[in-house]
Amino acid sequence: MNRYEARLLRQGNPWLYALLRGSRLTGRLTRVPRLGWLVTDPVLARRVLNDHGGFTMAGEGGVGHMWSQLFGAEMAGLFDGTEHTRVRTAARDLFTEQAAAELVERAQGEHYRRLAERLREGETVDVAAATRVLAGRLVADLLGLRLGPDAAPYENLFSLGERLAALALGTTSSTDLPEEKIAAASRIAAELTRAVPEAYAAAGQDTILGRCRELGFSLDLTRGLATLLAVAGTETGASGTSRTVALLHDTGQLGTLLARPDLMPNAVREGLRVATPAPLIGRHVAKDVTVEGRLIREGERVIVLTHRANNDAGAFDVTREYVAENRQLWFGAGRHLCLGAAVARTQVTRMLQALTETGRPYRVVSRRAARGVLVPTYHSLKVSLDAPN
Repeated sequence: MNRYEARLLRQGNPWLYALLRGSRLTGRLTRVPRLGWLVTDPVLARRVLNDHGGFTMAGEGGVGHMWSQLFGAEMAGLFDGTEHTRVRTAARDLFTEQAAAELVERAQGEHYRRLAERLREGETVDVAAATRVLAGRLVADLLGLRLGPDAAPYENLFSLGERLAALALGTTSSTDLPEEKIAAASRIAAELTRAVPEAYAAAGQDTILGRCRELGFSLDLTRGLATLLAVAGTETGASGTSRTVALLHDTGQLGTLLARPDLMPNAVREGLRVATPAPLIGRHVAKDVTVEGRLIREGERVIVLTHRANNDAGAFDVTREYVAENRQLWFGAGRHLCLGAAVARTQVTRMLQALTETGRPYRVVSRRAARGVLVPTYHSLKVSLDAPN
């Protein structure tokens, strides 16, 4: 882990940083008192995440358990079982590679072009600030929310999602939320989804809200799903994008990418692997399961340390080819593989293209880590282009 990434993790989420450091002393599968079973190996992690009968998101230890406390038991059904399959099937065509490219272009394309233009004119741009607004614009478009042309509503959407996600800090040992956190989360969610009822009634079939209406979901359940999407679609995308920009600069490999633009897919994949914006994944043990000869009992919890599993492959390297053991573990695995994976890759690609289109290297002028966040990221990452030769 390079020093900038280590500092980012430490300042953004000290508990996560300590857990990742401590995991260096554990094996592939280790039982840790009060936490549960830690998984640090990518192959073993995929085995756990693909065992949908043995491990679930809906029970204590899984993210579905937290969301059901906020939006009711009906919400938990969206994380596993037939309802989960129904939602993914209904929305799958919105997240193909082609659909992702169209969505990113529609919601963000003009803003990438303006960012590139500002760089060419000699301005310093804040990549982290830009990613927050861009993430908000994309989620609003996908949901069918009409928030106007100004940046402020989209940055506010991102901020609300970040605040809501931050309430999950400290839940690694238990996903049972105290009453005060549930109340705070409900207030944030109400503000976050204030525009959802109107959009739910009018949204087209090319939006998540339109598909929810078509599926017969209640407005409350749709609000819950919209809130989940707002959190998942903003923080992780913004984190992966700004950190990839920084990693290219900090490792000295920006020059390699400029000399070989064909390495762009590698750079995007490596950035997401090393950053792993979803650094851990929790699961509830639904029944007794034997893994690696160890008996994991029903009711226990498993924490897949995706950050550790991904980073054991080595440091950021744009010449690294596809690593079969990792595949796309930064997006999860199995039927819970992130539905927006293509969107995330497209966003990172478009940002890197905007920063490198002149063929001149960029440099990081200043940076500041976000503090007290669930997903470590930059609050500010200012870059400018080197002067032309």
